[in-house]
Amino acid sequence: MADRGKRTVRDLRRGNRSALLRHLYFEGPLSRQELGRDSGLSAGSISNVVGDLIADGLVEEAGSVDSDGGRPRILLRVAAGYGCVVGVDVGETRVRVELFDLALTELAAADLPLSDSGHDVDHVVRLILDGLSAVVRDAGISESDVLGVGVGVPGIVEQGDGANGPGGSGGSGGSGGQGGPGGSGVDLGGGEGIVVHGQTIGWNAVPFGRLLRAGTDLPLYIDNGAKTLGQAEMWFGAGRGASSAVIALLGSGVGACVVADGKPYRGATSSAGEWGHTTLQVGGRLCRCGARGCLEAYVGAEALLERWGRAPEGQSEEAGLTALLAAADEDPSAAALLAETAEYLGAGIADLINLFNPERIVIGGWAGLMIGPRLLPAVREAAVAYALHHPCAQTSIEMGLLGPDAVTVGAATLPLARLLDSGGAPWNRNPTVREARLEVR
Repeated sequence: MADRGKRTVRDLRRGNRSALLRHLYFEGPLSRQELGRDSGLSAGSISNVVGDLIADGLVEEAGSVDSDGGRPRILLRVAAGYGCVVGVDVGETRVRVELFDLALTELAAADLPLSDSGHDVDHVVRLILDGLSAVVRDAGISESDVLGVGVGVPGIVEQGDGANGPGGSGGSGGSGGQGGPGGSGVDLGGGEGIVVHGQTIGWNAVPFGRLLRAGTDLPLYIDNGAKTLGQAEMWFGAGRGASSAVIALLGSGVGACVVADGKPYRGATSSAGEWGHTTLQVGGRLCRCGARGCLEAYVGAEALLERWGRAPEGQSEEAGLTALLAAADEDPSAAALLAETAEYLGAGIADLINLFNPERIVIGGWAGLMIGPRLLPAVREAAVAYALHHPCAQTSIEMGLLGPDAVTVGAATLPLARLLDSGGAPWNRNPTVREARLEVR
């Protein structure tokens, strides 16, 4: 029997492909000489691996730079046009589907309102599949050009048998402080076994992966929306360069992505990060989850507007928050509510500081981006008041940089992470074919 712990030449080659591909993606364009310097691989190994990546269409030339007395050095980058990835955000009022190239430049997008059906599972699945068809059609591409579909959902995502999950294939942060995914296995992208527990939207052990798989043969990657937001901010936004961070999502609800040593912390059953359901006040306001006194019941957009009680009926939560912020300039009660909210949020952030000792806390989500700029000084002041002084002094509290659609961008990084981590190995739904394709790498 072969030694399971022994690396084969094939394993080494795939590892080298993955390492160079990831480094080029996050740090490129780079020359072959720079790749050798950064990776420690020999010139011969660099030449062989880069040659294969170029031949496969994954890497392309990107101009040249002068060298010291020699020939100009050719720069290399990951080929944005090699394929496309899709990101899906199952939000509070809509399903947003976006198609990107590998540089995460948007090629097409579709917004599909949840309407009166709300988060009915079959309705959500139908909207995702309709949105997928729409963006492929609008971009004028074939479905075969799509390398995978990432979906961010509310609730706890349980990765089933045979699916290592997005955390296994990459996750947030990365080795060497690159802000990219750390390689730790290959997610096969099947998705059939993925189950979602979304208590606040009435999803109880929903076989979401199987339901989506029935409508598409594309590789599927599903994760909690706060975690996809976190991955986006860690790769490209305010978390980049940090190995220990918490990315907070404030929308109608509240969640967080906890990153430790460059990787998302998931806990025993992938439910870590449900920050919105930590207790702020024993016996306090009723939360959407059914418990009382949760942080979400005080700082989530839905709760904040309920506490105000003056938002015009029939308006969206976004319009309601806009009205609240405007009213606070003249209405002392609205101003007092926002000041109280800043203290609650600062206290919740202090809990994160005391528990996880992060380098950085990033406030994101559509509601967080709306109220954050106004409340940030008071939030920081409250965090200092409630947190232990030493860890708090080591933590910065910042706003997210990627805008309200960061969940969708983060969802698209799930299939992208798998591509980079596997060194560009193709995906096939048939496990026998899939493994055979991996073998030839």
